[in-house]
Amino acid sequence: MIITHHKGEFIKVSFGDTVLAFNPISKNSKIAPTRFGADIALISLNHPDCNGIDEVARSGKEQFVVQGPGEYEVQGVFINGFSSKSEYSKDATINTIYSVHFEEMNLLFLGALSEKKPDLSIIEGMDSVDILFVPIGGDGVLGSAEAHSLAVALEAKVVIPIHYDGMGEAGALKAFLKEAGVDDVKPVEKLTIKKKDLEGKSGEVVVLKS
Repeated sequence: MIITHHKGEFIKVSFGDTVLAFNPISKNSKIAPTRFGADIALISLNHPDCNGIDEVARSGKEQFVVQGPGEYEVQGVFINGFSSKSEYSKDATINTIYSVHFEEMNLLFLGALSEKKPDLSIIEGMDSVDILFVPIGGDGVLGSAEAHSLAVALEAKVVIPIHYDGMGEAGALKAFLKEAGVDDVKPVEKLTIKKKDLEGKSGEVVVLKS
């Protein structure tokens, strides 16, 4: 599995020929979008910073779009969506948290979550949270301290911060790393990971260049 960060909350996850796009940035956003083809697009918030479905459309191939709570299965990817609250937009206040089982790993994407203590029943069906994507920028989503506390509560093995460049408070990443006690973490271009690589990990923070 290869994971890359494309500004804001935009995450690309790929394995073989299967590509997932979480919260792709729209051309109507103030943040410059990245374009690539995705088999599955997952939209947690109906906002230009998160709903760029067209930017990840794959020419000549049907795309599966997930835009809310429910259970989904496509191409061997199992998805559960759970309703939560966001204060990022006055017009869109419903955020969907996605748990995704893909290549024997459990991903949890919190999107534009603002609730400090969401219903943790979202992880009841997961034997573990292998990779957690958590917003840290404040200003309508979780702040750095709140994000770290939630990551600890979820007992995530790997934590990837999102929503801090051009979307949140200045210095949010630095503050989050300080909360996690890992000030010296260096950003990497991508995370390449397999199930066996997760053994023994607990709360490891990975910062992806965006």
